[in-house]
Amino acid sequence: MPDDVRARQRTGTGLGLLLALVLGAVLLTALPDDGEREGGGCTPYTTAAWSGDDRLTGEFTRYGDDETRTDDWTGGDGTHSVRLPDGRVLWLFSDTYLGQVHAPPNPVGESAAWRDTSAPLVRNSAVVMRAGRLESTLPAPLFADPAPNQWRWPVAARVEPRSPGSSEKVVRVLLWVRTAGQSPWIYGVPTATEVATLSLPELRVESVVKVLDQSLVADPSRRVLFGTTLTEQGGWTYVFGGDDGQAASRPVSSAYVARVADGRLADPSAWRYWDGSGWGPRPAAVRGAKVGSAFSVVRVNKTYVLFTMAAGAAGLTTVTSYWSCSPTGPWHGPTKNFSPSLPAAGVAAYNPQAQPAVSDGGFGTGGGRLVLSYDVNWLETTGASASINANVSLYRPRFVTVRLVRAR
Repeated sequence: MPDDVRARQRTGTGLGLLLALVLGAVLLTALPDDGEREGGGCTPYTTAAWSGDDRLTGEFTRYGDDETRTDDWTGGDGTHSVRLPDGRVLWLFSDTYLGQVHAPPNPVGESAAWRDTSAPLVRNSAVVMRAGRLESTLPAPLFADPAPNQWRWPVAARVEPRSPGSSEKVVRVLLWVRTAGQSPWIYGVPTATEVATLSLPELRVESVVKVLDQSLVADPSRRVLFGTTLTEQGGWTYVFGGDDGQAASRPVSSAYVARVADGRLADPSAWRYWDGSGWGPRPAAVRGAKVGSAFSVVRVNKTYVLFTMAAGAAGLTTVTSYWSCSPTGPWHGPTKNFSPSLPAAGVAAYNPQAQPAVSDGGFGTGGGRLVLSYDVNWLETTGASASINANVSLYRPRFVTVRLVRAR
């Protein structure tokens, strides 16, 4: 077993603690206008109310705790979802525990479901849901390691035409490639953004294409990975990304955005990156946007709403939001914060992701409810893997339902 895999099993794995660290400070201020401001109809939005989504959280508990399964998903983070044309929902995860979960009590005396310490840990996985019920885990890892000591984390995904104008649909999944590294890159050095194409309805991986290679950027903290979130509008896919500035002890990371025409996510030549005044062939930091590497953006009527962890110490427990009339800003906020529940003391929340695939269809009218997921993981790395195995709820997504309204 590679040294980096053993290390990740000891520390309780991957994207979780990485994002808990990088989301510690967030400052979103004015971004430049990309010339596509939508005029009338764009108004401020804020969170009016939120509540725990016990049904959806409970469904992942039911599926993960099912003792009849021996090699399926039992926990993971990096939660993203996409609704398929036949109504199924595909859930994508980064570092994932497989194996079997056992009913309480467990060997260390906790009254919680537990997994054996020898349970397999894979870099990514995908779970299929039908009619609100999780059915099966695709063979894991779904996306093979691209090279020794490298791995792939799936992030945002969408269904789009196989090519522009085609009636055939495929699933396109953004992938982050990371390479094993030394401190401060204990959770991997950012290396590249890729796009995988999955067939429908089989969900077979047809191809993986590299769209942005960052391996030649000398300073790893300035390497940009795209796909933490995406939105679709006007024949374009807007793909958001960030760098790992906080891993190099810079106060905050920088935000980026790219756009790609429908049907061309897997075509590297179709990608154009916001450079502060227009769309060009090379990514540049969006001026004034300082974020962690994981955040989420949705479109509500003609307004874009961004969810991220709050600034400072609250960034380990509290979600906040910003709004803009354009994918490139200017962003305004923060607006009303909320602190979702955590399963234990010493556990952090991170990676807030809007999940339109399981939201009611009305949130786009400003009066409906939007489902938001957040990942949880043990904050202290020492003994984290043992804690996660002793209480499997410490490494699974949780969900809240958020009601967005026009701000006064």
